[in-house]
Amino acid sequence: MARAAAVAAPPPVDASRRQAVLLAIVVVALLALVVRLVQVQVIEASTVAAEAFDQRLTTVAIPAERGDIVDSRGEVLATSVVRYDIFVDQVHLSENLDPADLSEAAGALARLLDLDAAELAPVLWGPEDPDDKRRYVYLTKGVAPDVYEKVLEQEVPGVAGDQASERYYPAGTTAGNVLGFVGAEGYGQAGLEQIYDELLTGEPGSQTYERGARGQRIPTGEQGVEPAVPGEDLQLTLMRDLQYVAQDAIDEQVAASGAEWGVVQIIDVSSGEILVLADSNAVDPNDPGATPTADRGSRSSWTVYEPGSTAKVVTMAAALDAGLATPTSQYVIPDQYTAPNGQQFKDSHEHEDLKLTLTGVLAESSNTGTVMVGQNLPTQVRHDYLSKFGFGRLTGVGLPGESAGILHDADSWDGRTQYAVLFGQGLGATTLQSTQVFATLANGGVRKQPHLVKGTVDEDGTEHPAELAEPERVVSEETAGTIVRMLESAVADGTGANAAIPGYRVAGKTGTAQAFEGNGVIKHVASFIGIAPADDPVLAVNVALYDPKTSIYGGAVAAPVFSEVTGYALRYLGVPPSTGAADLYPTTYE
Repeated sequence: MARAAAVAAPPPVDASRRQAVLLAIVVVALLALVVRLVQVQVIEASTVAAEAFDQRLTTVAIPAERGDIVDSRGEVLATSVVRYDIFVDQVHLSENLDPADLSEAAGALARLLDLDAAELAPVLWGPEDPDDKRRYVYLTKGVAPDVYEKVLEQEVPGVAGDQASERYYPAGTTAGNVLGFVGAEGYGQAGLEQIYDELLTGEPGSQTYERGARGQRIPTGEQGVEPAVPGEDLQLTLMRDLQYVAQDAIDEQVAASGAEWGVVQIIDVSSGEILVLADSNAVDPNDPGATPTADRGSRSSWTVYEPGSTAKVVTMAAALDAGLATPTSQYVIPDQYTAPNGQQFKDSHEHEDLKLTLTGVLAESSNTGTVMVGQNLPTQVRHDYLSKFGFGRLTGVGLPGESAGILHDADSWDGRTQYAVLFGQGLGATTLQSTQVFATLANGGVRKQPHLVKGTVDEDGTEHPAELAEPERVVSEETAGTIVRMLESAVADGTGANAAIPGYRVAGKTGTAQAFEGNGVIKHVASFIGIAPADDPVLAVNVALYDPKTSIYGGAVAAPVFSEVTGYALRYLGVPPSTGAADLYPTTYE
């Protein structure tokens, strides 16, 4: 049997050679590290440092303080109060709070924030996987400063707050439909808050600082602040106390008459300042969601309907201006009248032929008599006077959705409309447009732009008056004075007797207008618009009720509210009582 071949042994390993190779590798690695270190710390040092610095920097916005809205005497109607939005850093909390203490911490916070402790605890702790935990989770928003201080006193790791601002309306519903409100994001959503949002908002600032790996602020790090520029304050022409009284009065009458809604307006005739713009069932801007969307705006500026009998003063003014009649011109007034083109018109009720003066036609609010007077005015002249008094034109009051009303060109009027416009039909107007007609007459025939904003006040306290349209003469001073004197008879001897105010002479006109809602639905608007004191006019006041059930006549449902609100306003403003008896024009003749 042959012997097995011998297996060759491996050559011996050179230990010194192996050590040299390993040393070379280490040296190369060290050289690479040194090269990289030199590159980072010397060659690219400034670039790397800048990148690291940028990563540490964080910038947060500083919201600007929203400007206040105040009434004409500086009483605050809208302001901003400090609030805090509470949040938790789940990473910081889980790293610094013993899980056994979580329930106690959640309970303490829940009691302060009016939250459920069982639901709050998992929000505080976050997901079990550390990688899924979040640095910024809101717990609640809009916390008052005193509550925020108590939250901090609990010393729950990672729980803190961001300062925020909340809009507050100290007068509640008073002027709510005019003021509007601010949404959750801090922007005006309705009313003056919306129209003047940019001015009120101001310019936000910013704060920049360095933060560590865990998001903590580095006390000695770079910091910078760009201050916010607060918004300007908005001063209104409204008077808070008068607004409150008017709203209360119209609310009561809406309830008593069964009307859908009502409005009250008071204008200072010499300046055009609106002292009251009141809506029934006004919205509370602190809780706008409690009021239906359709009821949150001011109907005074966007609801359009036929002005009705209150517009008869325009026809009377045009006739006087044109020299077609005098206050004592005599007419035999039937309850039905056929115009030259065959169109028939009638009064609100049947009556025997009446012997009325021009003043009597206005005082008795006769449709037939008004057509008989106005039919001698050229059609275009009828249109021109309606336009000059403000129908078909925006008042410029500055509220969202204001309507210009409806006044078609005279060339488009049909055979009936050309006469119907003489007594307030065939056109559409807002209550504010109708009020400005009487304010113009009370101001000697000069129209002043009705306005709600007196001006603004910037952060330096500098006042900036509102820019207004130039005054516009509508009728002669003599004509305006004559119409006001004729309107006194409508209160003393006519349909507006319920508008009388003890101690003051009053001029005014009742109105029963039609509102067309579509699908054949027609409702009535009962109103009274008056001037007081008639001997030295200060105020023009309009009271209107939409679809009243107890009576459709302004003399019955609107005039009593006029008497109450205007009487209070005159005393509140310190207007002295009238000193002499009215020298009334005769309303009838023999």
